[in-house]
Amino acid sequence: MHKEESNILKKRNLIFYIFSILTFLSMLTAIFFVFIYVPTERTMGVVQRIFYFHVPSGWIAFLAFFIVFISGIIYLIKKDKYWDIVSSSSAEIGIIFCTLVLITGPIWAKKAWGIAWTWDAKLTTSAVLWLIYISYIMLRKYVYDESKRANLSAVVGIIGFIDVPLVYMSTRWWRTQHPGPVVGGGENSGLEPPMLLTFIICLIAFTLLFFFILYLKIAFEKAKDEIDYLYKLIEPER
Repeated sequence: MHKEESNILKKRNLIFYIFSILTFLSMLTAIFFVFIYVPTERTMGVVQRIFYFHVPSGWIAFLAFFIVFISGIIYLIKKDKYWDIVSSSSAEIGIIFCTLVLITGPIWAKKAWGIAWTWDAKLTTSAVLWLIYISYIMLRKYVYDESKRANLSAVVGIIGFIDVPLVYMSTRWWRTQHPGPVVGGGENSGLEPPMLLTFIICLIAFTLLFFFILYLKIAFEKAKDEIDYLYKLIEPER
């Protein structure tokens, strides 16, 4: 048994090192393409390079909240704590990427529109999405019963995901201040080949970064859960 556990640990360490190296190299490649390879956009200039961080951050936030949605459903069906850990971990990371969207967006908008923020449909639904998952995290902090916390947060995570397609479709349904999609369809969609290549590389790099952080976060939460369990076992003896 000890040998089996040792082999499992070695495999996990190997996965960790491979994952970390791939993530590091992909991020370096993305930085090279954004700041050196891709040409400067004629109309907006250097500030347009925010696009290569802003859009992938939004897509990764969607991915993170989709994982919250799926793992929440699985938890409610199986009542397996692992899926609660996956859900909460992905939600926390999703909030980070959603925050990046809300920070980089106004920086870009100030140059492009002359104003940092307006209650545009895209911006408003994005802000609502951020607030929903902030509420999700707050719920987990203030509900102390483990089973009740997991059930309630699963429901909030599932319902909250409804806002994701609203954010995605907002520029297609309502044409306001925010421009139409340049990737994934729309009348103004399409990028020049160097820009498209840079965008794809950034998207891959951000995706690897997300799954790397998620892997670490889940491992941390599982270790923390095991420590709490052991603490509860020895606590009556103290």
